[in-house]
Amino acid sequence: MATLPLVVPSVAAVVVLVALSAFFSSSESAIFSLPEEWIREAATDGAADSAVLLDLRDDPHRLLVTILVGNNVVNMAISSIVTLLVSEVFSPGLAVVVATAGASALILVFGEIVPKSYGLGHARTWSRRVARPIALIERALGPVVVLFDASTRRLTALVGGNQGIEENLLDD
Repeated sequence: MATLPLVVPSVAAVVVLVALSAFFSSSESAIFSLPEEWIREAATDGAADSAVLLDLRDDPHRLLVTILVGNNVVNMAISSIVTLLVSEVFSPGLAVVVATAGASALILVFGEIVPKSYGLGHARTWSRRVARPIALIERALGPVVVLFDASTRRLTALVGGNQGIEENLLDD
């Protein structure tokens, strides 16, 4: 049985990680839903956040890689912690099923669906608010982002995909 000293910090960590998952998901939908012309126009207003937002959107593939790396690391951590907690209560086979179902529901509702809806509904204000943190995350994860950015561009070319597919996803 999981002891209280293990449960409390684990649950707290899951709450923080779900909030980070929501941050990444809402940021993605907000930033990618904005028309390029609006971002360029907003960048002329002198607000630093708008300039950072324009800089992020100038390389949509790198931006997407940054968001997906951050979100996947966070979501994997959620799954790992939930699995550890559940494995204290259930047999190994059942623990995997319960942890998978529980973590999936938690991530889908609170880390993906609701945050993406929020991001879409508040795209202009939210994208400005998250631009600097996303830029900082891109710098902090620099080597990982560069690795995944370069490798996914090469793999996409190798399989005959469109390397600039993110451009097609952007609202104009």
